[in-house]
Amino acid sequence: MVGSRMFSCRTDANLVAVLFALLAPVSLLAGDSGSRGASVPAPKLGHVVGEEALEPWNVTVFPDGTGLPSGGGSVDDGATLYDARCASCHGAKGEGALADRLVGGWGTLQEVSPVRTVGSFWPYATTLFDYVRRSMPYEAPKSLTSDEVYAITAYVLFLNEIVAEDAVMDATTLPRIEMPNRDGFVSDYP
Repeated sequence: MVGSRMFSCRTDANLVAVLFALLAPVSLLAGDSGSRGASVPAPKLGHVVGEEALEPWNVTVFPDGTGLPSGGGSVDDGATLYDARCASCHGAKGEGALADRLVGGWGTLQEVSPVRTVGSFWPYATTLFDYVRRSMPYEAPKSLTSDEVYAITAYVLFLNEIVAEDAVMDATTLPRIEMPNRDGFVSDYP
């Protein structure tokens, strides 16, 4: 090709020098000392993190409810919170807007274009709590209290016709919810 340079099998001294300059630090970080036989100390990055510093991040909730915090929230409280904190992204009734749809999709999982929502796809109600607590609202993750997360969870489950309008979610009631697609997954979890 005229006007452009193609790599060939011949050695290009500049290319070799550039590659060596790029790869030498990588081999040092990997502990490769080449043929010299000397060991290279590991880089001193970060520091040991104690239990106290890890506590705010240790928020895993399992399908059986292990890890759920104390507190609780009702569908009614969740409706108010949802309007204020969730509707701008997920739509007034979970129908979707800027962010994913949360409601509907029942019976579509076998179709070519399934509608995967909390009510049609998710296997455990505790997963909804865990996700909302970790990731929502989008502009301020982890800013909701446990009571607020329980309330929003109750409301989204209500919108999906999984719980009644007078439902209250807490560490006892939430793991007992039977999600419509609970058996749609293969899991190692009991």
